[in-house]
Amino acid sequence: MLVMATEAGKLKPGSYVVIDGEPCRVTNMTKSKPGKHGATKARVEAVGIFDGKKREMLKPASTTVEVPIIEKKKAQVLSVDGNIAQLMDMAEYTNFEAIIPEEFQGKVEAGAEILYWKIGERVLIKEVSGA
Repeated sequence: MLVMATEAGKLKPGSYVVIDGEPCRVTNMTKSKPGKHGATKARVEAVGIFDGKKREMLKPASTTVEVPIIEKKKAQVLSVDGNIAQLMDMAEYTNFEAIIPEEFQGKVEAGAEILYWKIGERVLIKEVSGA
């Protein structure tokens, strides 16, 4: 997975971060005031992009954290088998498979165009437009 570095204190709700090796979307971010002997702490609450699990991270605000690099691309659906779609990237013409999320079950059909996110080797379908 491609990542870039940023400070934990610069994260905001809606941004993305890697927690326990899983790319997540930040849902809440709070900073504690510096104490007598400590630095400002950042508490980050996030939800996994692929698994939907809630995760938390508590680090000094100046600590470097990883932010996933998300490639947003378009593809055409070649075929559908159950909850798996065979896709072809519209720019590179490469074929690959992706799991169809529950929200798009029944909407993904051969010939349709989709918007997908590629994070490392993993693919997430984000939007479906008609055939």
